[in-house]
Amino acid sequence: MSAAALLAPLAAVVAAAGITDLLDQRLARARERGDRPVRRPLTGLLARIGRAAGARTPRDLAARLEGAGLDGARAADVMAVKVGGALAAAVLAALVGPLLPGRLGAALLIAAPAGAFCLPDLVLRRRTRRRGDVLARELPDGLDLLRVAVQSGLSPGRAMGEVGARATGVLAGELRDASRRLALGVPSDLVLDRLDRRCRIPAVAALVAAVRRAARHGAPLAPTLAALAADARAERARVLREQAARAAPKIQLVVALGLVPGALLLMAAVLVPRLL
Repeated sequence: MSAAALLAPLAAVVAAAGITDLLDQRLARARERGDRPVRRPLTGLLARIGRAAGARTPRDLAARLEGAGLDGARAADVMAVKVGGALAAAVLAALVGPLLPGRLGAALLIAAPAGAFCLPDLVLRRRTRRRGDVLARELPDGLDLLRVAVQSGLSPGRAMGEVGARATGVLAGELRDASRRLALGVPSDLVLDRLDRRCRIPAVAALVAAVRRAARHGAPLAPTLAALAADARAERARVLREQAARAAPKIQLVVALGLVPGALLLMAAVLVPRLL
């Protein structure tokens, strides 16, 4: 009974191991260095199973991978591994299901493939959210550096390159990549679209729109960058206030569950011997 209960969640975890490997950050770093990423045997096996099953890639999967900073993983490979993981989870659930009591086996047969198939989407959302948090922290200082570079007479592309070369972090890497693409002759609209897809926060979308207005209409970019930096700092302060407000009830709960019983036990330890 206990062994079967332990094997039940293991089916979904094993099936999703290859997917998690594809979504690992080392793939993106290997792509930036020009290395050939090493895939685990489980990943290749699940991908072959998914391709044999005729997995079709959704149109928005590549954009979601870019938004999570995982453009090193191909959308077709991720979708193939998702389908292969779901099929592997179904097979494992069919083997483990008869060991479970009652209707748990039938429930596992439905839940394990669904969980293995949906797990990559949850991982992508989590990575995209964390990446957005990092960008939100780095954006005010990055916008100030861009404003100083633009005020010194540099073009927006050159300014992005200078900020990317002298700063560190996710935003600096994206600006550096955008500047390199512009220097190679890639159209600015395509470069800005890629920057917008990879940095899915409203402040970056506003930055992209400001750069496009400056390029098309000759509008001064420095005042817009200063305003965007101020708005980004205000938004960051609002988020921090909300996080602090949500943390207060958690602290009170810890105090109520931990310190109060401990204090009562100490008081009881002093009073009970005297009463007896």
